[in-house]
Amino acid sequence: MKEKNFVVLDNEDEKAVQLFAELGMPKNLAKTLLYIYQVDECKTSDIEQCADLRQPEVSVAIRELRKKGWIKTRYVKKSGKGRPNHVYKPATTLSDVMKTFEQEKLKDVETIQNDMVELEHLLSNR
Repeated sequence: MKEKNFVVLDNEDEKAVQLFAELGMPKNLAKTLLYIYQVDECKTSDIEQCADLRQPEVSVAIRELRKKGWIKTRYVKKSGKGRPNHVYKPATTLSDVMKTFEQEKLKDVETIQNDMVELEHLLSNR
């Protein structure tokens, strides 16, 4: 039997996932993001196993991370027939991801503040 060493999310990672979730990021997205940024490259099956997610959850998270430009995909042809494996790796630094996420949240706060001012103005004119 072969023995493989896997990186798994620990308590500190789970705390980070919880904080991301409190800030509005889906937990599956946060788990996938943190796992990919802890390894050089990984396959979907690695993420499923080590981040304790199901395949559909990983697929949705990967799609979102690629859309944001936070990860890159590389295709690795298998020996023989069949589809190539997708291998994922970070496309930027985790620091850049955090800056982008912070900017998104600050924009959300600004939108809420503007909406509150407008609502206050509308209600005061009654």
